[in-house]
Amino acid sequence: MLRGNKTFQLACILGLLLTACAKKDPPAFERPPSPVTVAPAVSEDVPLYLDEVGHTVAREIVSVQPQVSGMITEIHFADGADLKKGDLLFTIDPRPFEAQLNVAQANLAQSKAALDFAKIQFARVQDLIESRAIARQDYDTRKNAVDVGEAQVKQNEAALESARLNLEYTSIHSPIDGRAGHRLVDNGNVVTPNTTTLLTIERMDPIYADFTVTENDFSEVQRNEAKHALRVEVRRPDEPKPEVGELTFLDNSVQGSSGTVLLRATVPNPSRRLWPGQFVNVRLVLATLPKAVLVPAAAPQDSSKGLFVFVVKDDSTAELRPVKLGQRQGELVVVEQGLQPGERVIMNGQLGVMPGGKVRVVTATSTAPPAGQS
Repeated sequence: MLRGNKTFQLACILGLLLTACAKKDPPAFERPPSPVTVAPAVSEDVPLYLDEVGHTVAREIVSVQPQVSGMITEIHFADGADLKKGDLLFTIDPRPFEAQLNVAQANLAQSKAALDFAKIQFARVQDLIESRAIARQDYDTRKNAVDVGEAQVKQNEAALESARLNLEYTSIHSPIDGRAGHRLVDNGNVVTPNTTTLLTIERMDPIYADFTVTENDFSEVQRNEAKHALRVEVRRPDEPKPEVGELTFLDNSVQGSSGTVLLRATVPNPSRRLWPGQFVNVRLVLATLPKAVLVPAAAPQDSSKGLFVFVVKDDSTAELRPVKLGQRQGELVVVEQGLQPGERVIMNGQLGVMPGGKVRVVTATSTAPPAGQS
């Protein structure tokens, strides 16, 4: 009995020693706040637009052709020159046409003299017909001579005007303001009227921008175009600054092969930044969305459940907020649902953020993790 008590006491002592020597449970690990950069959601009026790819077209394209035959004797411009309407371009040898003009002037003078003589003879017999001192046939003959003389004068006047025009046509002038292409003839070439093309001139200011929209988008274009003139921004792919113009033409049918409609904008081009035949980016502004909520385009993230942003609350915790996005506006993007103006959204460091977790806001100049990294 005594031995059993001693055994029990020894077991109790060993149990107490083992309990005293046992390690304590480690404290729970607390995740440090994730460093992030934030930006406030802002409210602005923004445009609703369609982005398309188009190409530029010269407003006027003229193929210069001669109106008379002859040899080119002078060229008065340089290839690629900027021309004004009325600038002298080519001279065709004028000497044959000067001779024709002289002949026409002589013929007119001769017919006028003949008419004057016919009128004098007719005046002599005009008073004699009533007294029957002259035969009726003689009277009719001299009256007819006056009528024929007047017709010949008109005919020769027309021939003289034609000769003058032909002489004028030997000096070929620019019919429009524009830029000259390369000339297609040289001095000494003999040209034929309405057959030989001498030069092509294209007017570049203003310039057209042609583009297409889908059949579905065309309905929206029609609705807004009926309310007000639609603004169009046209720029080359390598330039951020656009030239601003106006939508001026909607085609009258849908292209069956592509289901698109051709549109045309007229764009001022005084600096010649746009060149005929270029591919350009075209933005057609349909309307203005008032007081839209915008956040930096880097803020929204994608997940299997859709788009979301992290919103930093007043207690420095992050809230995952599902959002619906609209159109991009430069470096910003419209948030149609899910945010209010003034709320702070995380721009960088999203991968290190847990919903409900603590965050540490750092300034843009601080060492902050790039977007998508913790």
